[in-house]
Amino acid sequence: MKKTDQFKDKKILVLGLAKSGLNVAKLLHQLGALLTVNDYKPFDENPEARELLNLGIKVITGEHPADLLEEQFEWVVKNPGIPYSNPVVQAAIQRNIPVITEVEVANRVADARLIAITGTNGKTTTTALTTAILNQDRTEGQAYAVGNIGVPISQVVREAGPADDLVTEMSSFQLLATPSLRPAIAAITNLYSAHLDYHGSREEYVAAKLNITANQTPDDYLIYNSDQEELAQWVKEKSQATLIPFSIERAEVTGCYSDEQYIYFKEEVVAAVSDVALSGRHNLQNVLVAVAIAKLSHVSNEVIQVVLRQFSGVAHRSQYVDTVNDRLFINDSKATNALATSKALAGFEQPIILLAGGLDRGESFDQLIPHLERVKAIISFGETGEQLRTFAKSQGIPFAEKVDTLTQAVEVAYAKSMPGDVILLSPACASWDQYPNFEKRGEEFIELVAKERRKDGNNE
Repeated sequence: MKKTDQFKDKKILVLGLAKSGLNVAKLLHQLGALLTVNDYKPFDENPEARELLNLGIKVITGEHPADLLEEQFEWVVKNPGIPYSNPVVQAAIQRNIPVITEVEVANRVADARLIAITGTNGKTTTTALTTAILNQDRTEGQAYAVGNIGVPISQVVREAGPADDLVTEMSSFQLLATPSLRPAIAAITNLYSAHLDYHGSREEYVAAKLNITANQTPDDYLIYNSDQEELAQWVKEKSQATLIPFSIERAEVTGCYSDEQYIYFKEEVVAAVSDVALSGRHNLQNVLVAVAIAKLSHVSNEVIQVVLRQFSGVAHRSQYVDTVNDRLFINDSKATNALATSKALAGFEQPIILLAGGLDRGESFDQLIPHLERVKAIISFGETGEQLRTFAKSQGIPFAEKVDTLTQAVEVAYAKSMPGDVILLSPACASWDQYPNFEKRGEEFIELVAKERRKDGNNE
């Protein structure tokens, strides 16, 4: 971490805790800031607040007091999940108090190289794969997977030094308030409409994502999805970085691309497509981003090939689970909307039995329609079970059945499957009707697949 006095003796409000708020508060405390931390959760239910109080930090919990800003703060560090409509945030803006995020604080003191990855889909898989490649056979320093992937960058930045890499997954929420962010390498996997309830419009969402390159110069690199013509136009208009396009549809000789046989960086063959353990065509795009970052980091093709053969995915994101009697089981529990499920469906050429359903948010499933040609059955469950069954019937899916639970869905899917089929859990819905989070839903699916293997007597 760089030595700096920019936060020393500055009055700073940290608004909202959880992991990012807790760790940025610890970082600012270490840097000598005069901190106040405010979190809505009551103190007796708030272990993070108790931990900070024990460090001597002023903590206010249980409410966001109307007079909170009377202390004349110089910065407000906002938890990314808190919307800008929050009264404290609005009051700070009206008083011209800069509102920044945990990522911005960490960026100002980072001594390691910053690699930033964003996009609507594929961020986590790309971040994890990139980190694995950069760490393979590494002789000096370490690559850390941080940010939206679950490890706050402010937690790691305190220990990371010049020989290290911070491979940072960045959400649009985090990127909204990062005025000095300048990654050495940035990447945008793709851009679709998302989180419009938070951002208010597609334009605001896109603008937040493009903040990843706002401060880059020609000495930096921006990797972007040239298969999306609109995104390609945006980056050419907005970015001053050296542009590295990637494509799974055509040869991008100035960037990274693939054909049916090989993955190329510029005109060099880096790996065979058959080397890639990740399943799904959409994951090939994630692979191209990771390969481009690796080549820009001077990683050898041999190292890249080793990791591509080993890396089978991040839990709950098009994760290979098992093959039972030639049925391929894929856990994509992270697909909490129709767009994410459509990406998963597009990734397979085999017949698909789709397991879908969950919390009813009143959303349409029409985004699935262009990707249903290989879907032979939809087994639906949860609050949206009947809606999905009706949708499947309307689209001419050969078999559609509603069940109550994921357990029943797996049993029906296996009974209806044939050798060569993909049984895909990609719910297109949030999990909160039956599970505390998508991870628990995915973990149950993995257990159910193991149960099917045991029932079948196939234990090799």
